[in-house]
Amino acid sequence: MCNKNMVSNYALDVKRKIFCIECYWSDSWNPSQYSLNYSFNPSFFDQLRDLFEHVPRPNLVIRQGNIASDYANYTGESKNVYLSFSIVQSEDIYYSTNIIDRSTKCFDCMDIVAGTELYGNIDCTKSFNSIFLIECRECLNSSFLFDCVNCSDCFLSSNLRNKRFVFKNKQLSEIDYQKAVREVDIGSFTNLQTLLADFSFLLKTLLHKYADITHSSNTTGNHIFNSKNTLSSFDTHDNENVKYGNRCPFVKDSMDIAWFREGELIYEYTNVGKTGHSVIFGENNWAENKNIIYCSQIKSCSDLFACIGLRNKQYCILNKQYTKEEYEELVPRIIAHMNDMPYVDSKGRVYRYGEFFPPELSPFAYNETIAQEYFPLTKEEALSKGYKWKDPESRDYKITKEPEDLPDYIKDVPDSILKEVIGCEHQGKCNEQCTTAFKIIEPELQFYRRMNLPLPRLCPNCRHYQRLKQRNPLKLWHRQCMCDYKNYQNTTKHPHHSKGQCPNEFETSYAPDRLEIVYCEQCYNAEVV
Repeated sequence: MCNKNMVSNYALDVKRKIFCIECYWSDSWNPSQYSLNYSFNPSFFDQLRDLFEHVPRPNLVIRQGNIASDYANYTGESKNVYLSFSIVQSEDIYYSTNIIDRSTKCFDCMDIVAGTELYGNIDCTKSFNSIFLIECRECLNSSFLFDCVNCSDCFLSSNLRNKRFVFKNKQLSEIDYQKAVREVDIGSFTNLQTLLADFSFLLKTLLHKYADITHSSNTTGNHIFNSKNTLSSFDTHDNENVKYGNRCPFVKDSMDIAWFREGELIYEYTNVGKTGHSVIFGENNWAENKNIIYCSQIKSCSDLFACIGLRNKQYCILNKQYTKEEYEELVPRIIAHMNDMPYVDSKGRVYRYGEFFPPELSPFAYNETIAQEYFPLTKEEALSKGYKWKDPESRDYKITKEPEDLPDYIKDVPDSILKEVIGCEHQGKCNEQCTTAFKIIEPELQFYRRMNLPLPRLCPNCRHYQRLKQRNPLKLWHRQCMCDYKNYQNTTKHPHHSKGQCPNEFETSYAPDRLEIVYCEQCYNAEVV
């Protein structure tokens, strides 16, 4: 609309009209001007695709209140967010995902709640001035910890509770601890790689609880709390009667949903703002919607069928306004038409009423989406399944510094590094959307110096995939507790001691062929809590 240059998550070859966020939310255009009359000759999804290709979309999915965060997506009420995704009410966030609740100064982190001065942390809550913490809560001034709670000044340790000055799981005096940490010197890239290898080995030899589920009943999945009757779900809280959910807090009586906040009676929905009721088959809708079906980019609407971009509307089909009586008469006819004349994609898959949008309607290639992160495919695999694939775009930059030529110690890095184009170690040969090169920006360099951390050798995308590999998959296996007094040297006798292996069984995101020692909650609590 305004013709200004902008950053967008839609590629240039995508058949969509893309508006900057200011124009999109302005009153200078009306989504109803793109309305279509419903026809009973082509299939429903063919008509929906025609509407989707004409109605403008915002360049990024962001809420109001952002400051200096043009290079980020799915953000709200945040400041200084750079190359990051899903950031809410946070500040100074770089190369990170899923950071919320007034977190600040987080670099290369994932799934952080109320954290400050963090690097390389994953699934942590209320932690401060720490690096490479995984599954930790309320820890500070610590490094390389797994499953620790309320700890400070601890290093390369696991399963700690309320501890201080623990070095490699050994209690030290404050003087001895400080001396041991100084001798490590993580400011060296070589030293850091050795420590990361030691940490990786530690993760495979220590105790793992079958799932991180707290204050919940009849619940399966991982990273769930304050929930009831929540099954096969992940990274969520305050749910009731939910199945197959991911990042969907404060939801009840819903199924097959992802990235949804506050709602009930939700089915097959993804990327939705808070407060929805009876919304099914849709994506990227905003707050306060009710009784909407097959919709996208909807805000504060009710009783819509197959619409996009509408705000404060009711009784619309393909963005066309109807009376209440006309709407209620036409919708059942459309549903019958969807069943009588289903959409058939290029692979012969049939889509009747009750199916989510066919992948052929997506403006994104498979490897441009989070699907590639959690369920990675090669180009050949994706194309064979009928998905689009985005090949790397040609770039005109020239690498001025190879990763092997970077200084080993952060103290030896000059300010001129900010002008260099650094090659990524993967050289685009991985399946991790490698950008082949990257730059160091000034806030990043200041952070590395302050935290005594060496420069990275991988581009931000490849670093993101390394973090993903440290998280369990969004998948469950039925297993038995491994507590048998052979895999791990217990510190106390458990109720099953005289009978051999613990008989407890559970659903867990730890696959049977993994090396970790996985305990049921009863055995885990006996050893750790």
